[in-house]
Amino acid sequence: MFSHVMLGCSDRERSRKFYNATLSALGIAPGQDFGKSDWWMTRDGSLGVGQPLDGQPCSHGNGSTIGLRAGSPEEVDAWHAAGVANGGTAIEDPPGIRDAGFGKMYLAYLRDPDGNKLCGFYRMPKE
Repeated sequence: MFSHVMLGCSDRERSRKFYNATLSALGIAPGQDFGKSDWWMTRDGSLGVGQPLDGQPCSHGNGSTIGLRAGSPEEVDAWHAAGVANGGTAIEDPPGIRDAGFGKMYLAYLRDPDGNKLCGFYRMPKE
């Protein structure tokens, strides 16, 4: 459904370190520098991070969450640990299984160094 997501940041080097670490835990190659932004690309979509082009301070969207697909609960845990170790903040409940009525999911939540809310997501197999 989505082609890409672009996030604003206030410090590209800090953001590059955070996203290289967390996305590496999901098997995604390091980001590429495209001048005004860095991009992490897969066959399924891309994530860009850069300072706002209008020159205004970046801000995170209240109520917004970006979900990042993982291949297993262990990948979600590795993603979460990499985020906390690289400037992210653990938020909400600890990583674990949630049942929202449409199947079990293994989730973990972080805020990146600029406050953007991220979710490591793995859909559990049906029993």
